[in-house]
Amino acid sequence: MNKTKKKNRKKVDTVKSVNNSIRTSVRKLNPILKSIVGKKVDVAIRDLQFSAKRISKDIRKTISSAVANAENNFQYDIDNLVVKEAYCGKKIVMKRFRPRAKGRAAPILKPWSTVTIILSEVKQMESHGSKS
Repeated sequence: MNKTKKKNRKKVDTVKSVNNSIRTSVRKLNPILKSIVGKKVDVAIRDLQFSAKRISKDIRKTISSAVANAENNFQYDIDNLVVKEAYCGKKIVMKRFRPRAKGRAAPILKPWSTVTIILSEVKQMESHGSKS
């Protein structure tokens, strides 16, 4: 019984947000997600806002959701949040067919993905030393 109590006392310093229905392939998502890892939240949202990729709007919404979770559920300071992890996974692939010449059919694959974004709060270090 003591082990369960210790697990509950553990302070959560990360906040997670998952978007389960993004209509694009993992291959197109990975470069965008790698570009925002390690950045402050406001910088990551700004970079996504000016990105030319169509899917960056959905990633921006997921980050905003994680920020709202951090603010409302854990009372974190928004200015200290950093994107700790951002990864995506494969979900389903809708299969459609297009008619081709001589009675053949060619497949059209419409992939869906899952995006997970984990934010972490970085404590501000105050310097108390004097300049020498």
